[in-house]
Amino acid sequence: MARSRLKLEEFLPYRLSLASNVVSLAIAQSYEKLFALKMPEWRVITVLAESNELTQQEIVGLTQMDKVTVSRAAQVLERRELLRRVPNAEDARSLRLSLTATGRDLYRRVVPAALELEAEVREGMSDREVEALKGLLRRLEASATRLLARG
Repeated sequence: MARSRLKLEEFLPYRLSLASNVVSLAIAQSYEKLFALKMPEWRVITVLAESNELTQQEIVGLTQMDKVTVSRAAQVLERRELLRRVPNAEDARSLRLSLTATGRDLYRRVVPAALELEAEVREGMSDREVEALKGLLRRLEASATRLLARG
């Protein structure tokens, strides 16, 4: 049965936004405190650790962060000598990013803390519930992506 009134507390996009914001904030505070990393910087490090070398545009696509956020994070990480940016031989207008040895070492140190934080966030949830939630989130992302594609 379709609802005729919107109740913000029951509105799924609102609930998703609240959950995402509070989880991201808790994790961001931990990364900042423990490793002097902001969330966008950690995301760039992670996708590079998983993919080895990417363009900034590829990172935008993988993380859904905007290009300015990715560019700023890359600049900070380059200044910290955690990543290198080199011209893209296939497209002179773009750069290819990869982690330095120092960046890979930092990634290896952050992973245990990230996994511990994930365990704390999902406390009280069974493995089955977590897998069900991941599946539901993937379906929501796919639906929202279709809506975006329609304009």
